[in-house]
Amino acid sequence: MNFSDGISGLEWLAIIALVLAFIVLWHLILRALAHARHRQEEISAINSRRNDPAEYAFIVNPSKPGAQQITEHILAFCRAQGVPKPLVIETQLDKDGEACAQEAIARGAQVIVAVGGDGTVRTVAAGVEGTNHPLAVIPIGTANLFARNLGIPLKLDDALRVALSHGSRRVDMGCMSLPDSHRAKDRHGHGFLLISGIGFDATMMATTDPRLKGRMGWLAYGVTGMKHLFDRKQIGTIAITDRDGDVHTFRDVQFRTFLVGNCGAIPMVSLMPEADYSDGLLDFELLDTDGGIIGWANLAQDLFYQTIWGRSGKRLGSVGSTVDHMQGTHAEIWLNHSAYAEVDGDLLSQTKHVSIEVHHRSLIVRVPRKPAQFGVSTSTSQSVSKSEQ
Repeated sequence: MNFSDGISGLEWLAIIALVLAFIVLWHLILRALAHARHRQEEISAINSRRNDPAEYAFIVNPSKPGAQQITEHILAFCRAQGVPKPLVIETQLDKDGEACAQEAIARGAQVIVAVGGDGTVRTVAAGVEGTNHPLAVIPIGTANLFARNLGIPLKLDDALRVALSHGSRRVDMGCMSLPDSHRAKDRHGHGFLLISGIGFDATMMATTDPRLKGRMGWLAYGVTGMKHLFDRKQIGTIAITDRDGDVHTFRDVQFRTFLVGNCGAIPMVSLMPEADYSDGLLDFELLDTDGGIIGWANLAQDLFYQTIWGRSGKRLGSVGSTVDHMQGTHAEIWLNHSAYAEVDGDLLSQTKHVSIEVHHRSLIVRVPRKPAQFGVSTSTSQSVSKSEQ
């Protein structure tokens, strides 16, 4: 008598589910242990860093809770570290982080420090990009995805130690432009550091109540997204230029959302596991669903599969969902109907035409690792420039 003769089909399913659950749990435990070990190494590296007595400018988003107290703490911390009194420039409705960064550089600042959430960091980075001035980040936002992806500490004093000391790496920036827009800024392009998109993701951001986001953080987008699960799909033509310069054109493509990533990780999910901040490539991912709520459920499982196994693509046997992934340096999208676009969660206009490109290693960022690991000079902007030329 075979062992399997005494086990029903449902029991086999239960055993398989239990084994899969154990594999997932073991994977998560290993990731947590690795993160804790990495965190301990980061703290040790931060404490051993040498202060850089450069001219600093802190660009602060005053709308963030406790921004005034944080600014006072920053100034006191600089005094205690013997760092020259820094400039403090606040963003305003008519002066974003990009304009503030340009002003800071014009006033002689050598290191530009963004104090805010991902939106503030993105606009400040746009003003620093290509200048050979290092960008530092003090994350005080809701998600702080850029800081998390680069390992920049979320604790204020640890982040300040990284900002005020030697140790940088070069990273890529993406740029999304809307060629048909009446706004000059849209046509010129919006820099981004994280993940941008067209379609469902941008619609969620356009329709999410800011008060709900203030209470729930990123979960607010999920609540709002439920209302748009069965909106009309996007239809259009997508042309992607790969690393070798070859253009791949896809016509009459239907999709829920088209994502472009400079990094791939958001809370709890890795949308683009192969994404790398410094590879000179952007990761493009087209997501689609069919079959009603079942298709969305399968898409969620596919994204979870990516997160667990660290590679893009669908699960074996997955139906009703599409996860198409490609890397490249440039993409053009022409839509049959206007759709919302977004960069790093900041909403842009509705558009039918989007152009996206990568700016390779165009931004210097202070990070909490030993500079030798990244091949970047440990000094301020002037000598960084020499080492990179």
